[in-house]
Amino acid sequence: MSIIKVNRRSLGINFSSRGEAEVLVWAPLAQQVTIVNETSDERIVLHAEPHGYFSCITAKLKPYDRYWVELDNAGKLPDPASLWQPEGIDGPSQVYAAGSFKWREDQWANHPLKETIIYELHVGTFTPQGTFTGVAGKIPYLKSLGITAIELMPIAEFAGARNWGYDGVFPFAAHHAYGGPRALQEMVDACHQNGIAVILDVVYNHLGPEGNNLDKFGPYFTDKYKTPWGKAVNFDDAQSDEVRKYFLENALMWFRDFHIDGLRLDAVHAIRDFGATHFLQELRARVDELNDATGRSHFLIAECDLNDPKYLQDNSRNGYGMDAQWIDEFHHALRVASGRPPVGYYSDFKDFPSLAKAFKDAYVFDGQYSGHRQKTFGRSAAEFSADRFVVFSQNHDQVGNTMLGERTSELVTFEMLKLLAGAVLTSPYIPLLFMGEEYGEKRPFQYFVSHQGEELIKAVREGRKSEFSAFFDDNKEFPDPQSPDTFLRSKLNWDAMEDDQHGLLLAYYRELIRIRRNSPLLSSGNRQELSVIALDNERCLVIDRSVGDERMVSVFNFSEPLQNVQLPAARDMRCLVNSASVRWGGIVSDMVEYRSYVNVVGCSFVLFGSNDV
Repeated sequence: MSIIKVNRRSLGINFSSRGEAEVLVWAPLAQQVTIVNETSDERIVLHAEPHGYFSCITAKLKPYDRYWVELDNAGKLPDPASLWQPEGIDGPSQVYAAGSFKWREDQWANHPLKETIIYELHVGTFTPQGTFTGVAGKIPYLKSLGITAIELMPIAEFAGARNWGYDGVFPFAAHHAYGGPRALQEMVDACHQNGIAVILDVVYNHLGPEGNNLDKFGPYFTDKYKTPWGKAVNFDDAQSDEVRKYFLENALMWFRDFHIDGLRLDAVHAIRDFGATHFLQELRARVDELNDATGRSHFLIAECDLNDPKYLQDNSRNGYGMDAQWIDEFHHALRVASGRPPVGYYSDFKDFPSLAKAFKDAYVFDGQYSGHRQKTFGRSAAEFSADRFVVFSQNHDQVGNTMLGERTSELVTFEMLKLLAGAVLTSPYIPLLFMGEEYGEKRPFQYFVSHQGEELIKAVREGRKSEFSAFFDDNKEFPDPQSPDTFLRSKLNWDAMEDDQHGLLLAYYRELIRIRRNSPLLSSGNRQELSVIALDNERCLVIDRSVGDERMVSVFNFSEPLQNVQLPAARDMRCLVNSASVRWGGIVSDMVEYRSYVNVVGCSFVLFGSNDV
């Protein structure tokens, strides 16, 4: 494998200090590789290098030139390492000098993970514009909410203008419909100037089905393994060294050239690699090198469906060294506790103690038998602090993969919404909000695409119906993923906050976030001084936490009737939040006192604390 330098990208087109273009293309299946400059109508034949690379240094390529890569005079293709596809997946690549951007965030330092509050958003549906510039325009709103990091759903170039982003086929290119690479840099710069980090969702386990030309250049994929979404990426088969380099350079580029603060790695359990050094281990080592070289901290957050702590264990213990992991099981237990039916993969969480275990242990299944999987599943993650796990009451998957893409605000009562917010934002874990939940957005977030081939469109329609058949009701119309209306229905309604109830919920979220950010206990990540009492018959939880001289007790009533709940013995505790108070649209006029027992209104949450926050 050619050398990876963490301080600069080598693949694609880069510029030297003298302003010359340095071109490097990996195409081991070709005998000759030519760059066709569409702007100047010039052809540049590249020189063959070891391991299937072709290169040149030339003054015939300038920033913003449009170009193609021609293999063996057999047709023109976009550059696999293109940073910009202004006409989409089938158009020419455009030269972009990422290093020429003038950053203004000199004082920026990434937040520690334990102090992070994440806001997941989809660029195309977050604002009416559906662009990076549109996101930047909402920074004052996000800052006033108290968010410390936004997480962008995948932005790699995909077919058309409408997609969740998991069908990307140009991993290095920021999608043209969102504004392209410079608009992304401007958005990140603006976020940093306002104290907000940027996390990017990336997909390294597969590429999309349309516009994917990588296998014409080289063996980027392998038939050894299968994924639910297409061919598996070749991380351990013949010539996999250069494939690994491709994705390693991609991750380093987002951090170094676009100043992204963290990557959320999609479905890492589908990254199949049985080599001696797993791809994730090598990625961890390279990112550590970059951190050392730049003095910045960049995080790797894994989405994983295995409940296996090796993803969090250090490389020195032969782990994969991820900084944190999404925990779907917290969501599943919370959703069922809120009264939603335990169908499909929720069937394992029908017992109320599942939620108590999620609060205490992160993994609900850490060696128990799973009826849904029909096997013993998981291993304990007790050794890790709570700031290694990301939790949520909803996210793009859990909303978009329901029957009609209904948000939680359409499925539960207003009181339950406040209870769920309290559970996430006062949990010991890193909280993540999904765009719009903070004011109770009613519009759905449905699955949408803008594919070009009729057979693919048909397959996607049928595949969605089949994959989620356990959730669907034959009496309701299935939203067509290809229809523009499905996309438009999924855009946030920013005018909703003018409604009193939406405004109250937003103010409630702001208060909870303010308390979390001001409380050393809530952001400590400490799980050792945490006790969880589950009252199964009453469907109540009591969470007792302490760090140093600060103590907090949370009481959650997931049942409809009022419950009289015994509290742990404590002194000098006062009510910090009561979700059922009139202040938050409830029925209780005063804050409750901390006594041996407390009356907790149905579907409500009370937080007591020893210190002012």
